[in-house]
Amino acid sequence: MKLNRNYSLAELAGLLQAKYDGNADHLITGINEIHMVEAGDLTFVDHPKYYNKALNSDATTILINKEVECPAGKGLLISEDPFADYVKLVKKFRGFEAATSQISPSAQIGEGTVIQPNCFIGNHVKIGKKCLIHSNVSIYDHVEIGDDVIIQSNSVLGADAYYFQRKPAGYRKLESCGNVIIKDRVEIGALCTIDKGVSGDTIIDEGTKMDNHCQVGHDTYIGKNCLIGAFAAIAGVTKIEDDVILWARVAINKDLVIGKGAVVLAVSAVDKSIEGGKTYFGAPVMEARKKWKEMVMIKRLPEIYDKIKTLSVT
Repeated sequence: MKLNRNYSLAELAGLLQAKYDGNADHLITGINEIHMVEAGDLTFVDHPKYYNKALNSDATTILINKEVECPAGKGLLISEDPFADYVKLVKKFRGFEAATSQISPSAQIGEGTVIQPNCFIGNHVKIGKKCLIHSNVSIYDHVEIGDDVIIQSNSVLGADAYYFQRKPAGYRKLESCGNVIIKDRVEIGALCTIDKGVSGDTIIDEGTKMDNHCQVGHDTYIGKNCLIGAFAAIAGVTKIEDDVILWARVAINKDLVIGKGAVVLAVSAVDKSIEGGKTYFGAPVMEARKKWKEMVMIKRLPEIYDKIKTLSVT
């Protein structure tokens, strides 16, 4: 997430009451968790296992719970609890803003767009031209929707990322400050949920069509002209390239890439990245032809067993 203005290292240190290491005038332009960082961003790390990853990432400011050597050109904020301080920054720069009406006065709605009764349109939402938003749809703050988009009833866009840190006392929520971006000519079925990014964007690109009851996790990218069947469950930080087809009840694990033009048949589960241009089936998936051969062989096992048993008797 980009900040509303640039902040100096010293400013944020004062805000968090943290020590800092680096140039006091070193600038921070955004905050991001480690998967999404770029130059100018602040990220956090609170476990020795990930210190090097954070310190050597594209982030130029690191919120860390240990005094270490500051990399050249970067800034460090030393905190007893980087997770809590990161959440504090999220709440300051994009905290919850209560709605004052069913359609926020700050929402921008394009010409020819129809909003059916009982929809909720949050603060700072942008909706393009000639869209059709059916009844009982909830569109959370900051969501951006392109032109000619159709959203069927009872879908939710922009709910918080499902992201928690486990501690002995229970789970701590990593507050979300990302967004959902829906490009032109997308259709979203009834009762779908598309979660916003933790700090980046969840994006559904042009021309993609989703059936009913689909779940899209945080920071996921779905490419152009994809078809997503009913009850698909897509975990966070997944990249689905253009022209992919996921049929009904496909489940996809997090941090995967589904290659361009791949087809995943119904009731399959994807546990690792797969190449494009092929058809897959199974749980976990493999190329469909190989899976079908395997299933045929499994069906023949009793017959093979009986033959072996007969041979051993004779």
